[in-house]
Amino acid sequence: MTPSIEVAKKMASLLDTTVGYLLGETEQTNLLKDPSMLQRLNQISSLSDNDKHCILYTIDGLLQNVRTKQAFAK
Repeated sequence: MTPSIEVAKKMASLLDTTVGYLLGETEQTNLLKDPSMLQRLNQISSLSDNDKHCILYTIDGLLQNVRTKQAFAK
């Protein structure tokens, strides 16, 4: 028997994980559980390729900056 997507979502919520993890699609248990992050990613995915590239380039730069700060803070 295969559960509906709603049942799978409820199971994932009860187990504090993601549907992707339950399906064996990822080893990460908390990948994209944050609804606001999912909403942002959906908004980005609906943009033109050029706009997506610019936004992701900016995010990559910000992430690199944070990783650099964390490396020097240790």
